[in-house]
Amino acid sequence: MSKPPASLRTLIVDDEELARQVLRELLSAHQEIEIVAECKNGLEAVKAVSEHKPDLLFLDVQMPKLTGFDVLELIGTDASVIFVTAYDEYAMKAFEVHAVDYLLKPVGKDRLAAALERVKGRSKEKYPAPADLAAASRPAGQFAERLIVKDGTRVTLIPVAKLDYAEAQDDYVALASEGKKHLKQQTIASLEATLDPKLFVRIHRSYVVNLERVTRIEPYGRDSRVAVLSSGVRLPVSRAGYARLQAQLEERH
Repeated sequence: MSKPPASLRTLIVDDEELARQVLRELLSAHQEIEIVAECKNGLEAVKAVSEHKPDLLFLDVQMPKLTGFDVLELIGTDASVIFVTAYDEYAMKAFEVHAVDYLLKPVGKDRLAAALERVKGRSKEKYPAPADLAAASRPAGQFAERLIVKDGTRVTLIPVAKLDYAEAQDDYVALASEGKKHLKQQTIASLEATLDPKLFVRIHRSYVVNLERVTRIEPYGRDSRVAVLSSGVRLPVSRAGYARLQAQLEERH
């Protein structure tokens, strides 16, 4: 009998060679799986997804530089994702970012088979932007330490301490850092939710600013104000934004 054609183009992403090998051997029993690439870190994974357009990713959570959740934020939600990790504390977050399943290492063959059945039964749903999903799944009281921006296959990591301000542009935010602007697909409300409110304030419906960059507030017209940043940039401040800004500045002094 001839082998049936593979129906799931699959990518394995794990920084441990042994883990990739184990998964490869387990998947060899499933004729519908075609492994199109293996990656040892998140940056390789982002590039491989762009090149190979896989249907399914087996994605390790804890990897250097980019975590599995970071990778998912960058690649979007076209492919089905099964997270693979040695740590069960990520399980809830995995489902909140719409992973199809979550496998604990060491992966058993029966558990893997069940996960593949879930993949086959998954309907193509329309999910929110990955960055919004990632923001919504962050535990309360835990804030982002860096922001990840993808432009084609180029990935930029911006430490939040180097973010001067963010500006809403429809479904995107422009992140101003070190004299450059980086465009990221995310709403400003979800970005604000990832940032520490002691350091960043929503001063206007379209602007979130780093308090460390604000040098002064000036009146502008009859009822409005502008925030002047250390770079010389001037940002509009709404009435509600001014109240929030004042409250935070008073708390800091």
